[in-house]
Amino acid sequence: MDYRNLHPWKVSPEEAIHIQTKLQKKVILTNGLDQIKRIAGADISYSRETKKAYGAIIIFSFPELEVLETEFAVEEVSFPYIPGLLTFREGPVLLEAWELVKEAPDVIIFDGQGIAHPRRIGLATHLGILLDRPTIGCAKSKLTGKYSEPEDAAGSYTFLKEDDKILGAVVRTKEGIKTLFVSSGHRINLASSIEIVLKCIRGYRLPEPTRQAHLLVNKLRIEDRMSGTRVRQKLNPEP
Repeated sequence: MDYRNLHPWKVSPEEAIHIQTKLQKKVILTNGLDQIKRIAGADISYSRETKKAYGAIIIFSFPELEVLETEFAVEEVSFPYIPGLLTFREGPVLLEAWELVKEAPDVIIFDGQGIAHPRRIGLATHLGILLDRPTIGCAKSKLTGKYSEPEDAAGSYTFLKEDDKILGAVVRTKEGIKTLFVSSGHRINLASSIEIVLKCIRGYRLPEPTRQAHLLVNKLRIEDRMSGTRVRQKLNPEP
């Protein structure tokens, strides 16, 4: 699949912030969805021994959540770890995986922030603009904003706010477990983002698309470390 090449990736942190500020003006927070038949999860894993990043995109049928396509890529990371600028570390390998996708999903859930970001352009928002597709940020931890803890019941949520502006929702996907931080990425509103994430829960804290992507990238990292060679560039979906 193609994507919009709107900026270089080998930039300084100062240049990265400037790129984020310009891209933020392109964010659309209204629904670009007619119906959902294919939904994807995207995640990254890093090697502690090398500079390799493992990025995966797994596409599922919706609402059945049966795997339709699995793609991944591996590449060395050059951008430093700086909170708020993680897209410049994670974006390139995910875009490499995206280029292998045969049929685009209707919406993508990223293990990262959407607009719940200091400059309102986390990973899901940034890549949503480049891919020009509806995207959702579903992060395990907060980057910015304040909130009250939601009730313990599955499906409960409160709003994540900054200066009375709603950035996202703090969602309890399962009773007795930690919350997730859900925010609109691009071409989708918050209500739909929450609804879709909850419809993708299958007994675990994480929505199934990102949970499966998380398991895959960790498996690839471990296999690569044990083999000492570069992992395969394609992986067939399970039947």
